[in-house]
Amino acid sequence: MPAAQNHLIELLPRVDRQRLLAACEPVDLVLSEVLCERGDAVRHVYFPIDGFISLLMQTDQHPSLEVAMVGREGMVGSGLLLGVGAVPLQALVQGAGSALRMSRDTFDKELGMSPALRRVVGRFVFVRLSQMAGLAACLRFHLIGPRLARWLLMSQDRAHAEHFHVTHEFLAAMLGVRRVGITAAAGELARQGLITYRRGELKVLDRLGLEQASCTCYATDRSIYHEHLA
Repeated sequence: MPAAQNHLIELLPRVDRQRLLAACEPVDLVLSEVLCERGDAVRHVYFPIDGFISLLMQTDQHPSLEVAMVGREGMVGSGLLLGVGAVPLQALVQGAGSALRMSRDTFDKELGMSPALRRVVGRFVFVRLSQMAGLAACLRFHLIGPRLARWLLMSQDRAHAEHFHVTHEFLAAMLGVRRVGITAAAGELARQGLITYRRGELKVLDRLGLEQASCTCYATDRSIYHEHLA
């Protein structure tokens, strides 16, 4: 039986946790793999362990915009708790690693058997909705530089690494801005000695400085999560 290594599963009582783990299968999360498309029927839920997943929204012909990021602190497929069987957002692997996967039918059965699982997933849904509401305000009011710092901190939290391979084009798509804006913002973070960025290879040099450069949404998101899912 695999160890949990996913915070939502770790929060469950021992009996519920063991039963859920026994029903999961380990899978590899391959970089840039699309796990599901918006509008698809949910086939599986995913509990990331050391990889992480971007949840993307596309409007009209515009590039996809990242509206949430999921690592070992969460799951993909929590909408099943609400009885919704359709995928609301595209799920794209942003950080390669591993996850635990469970079929929709099995997860539905686990929800029916475990009040603790329903409570944990319900709290996660609340946290995610709160964070996405905050993102709407962040997109409207905060500048690119602080938003980029926030995104890098979120990615580092889930990747557990100082190095990233990420292009200007990808960052621009994730933050919903023009490439030139990312170039200027990344250049300023580099001039402050917070990161190095060359040919798609990014390294965080000063974590504390990056937190200070980030918009307040990073600390707010962490506070919401720890208040409800600590």
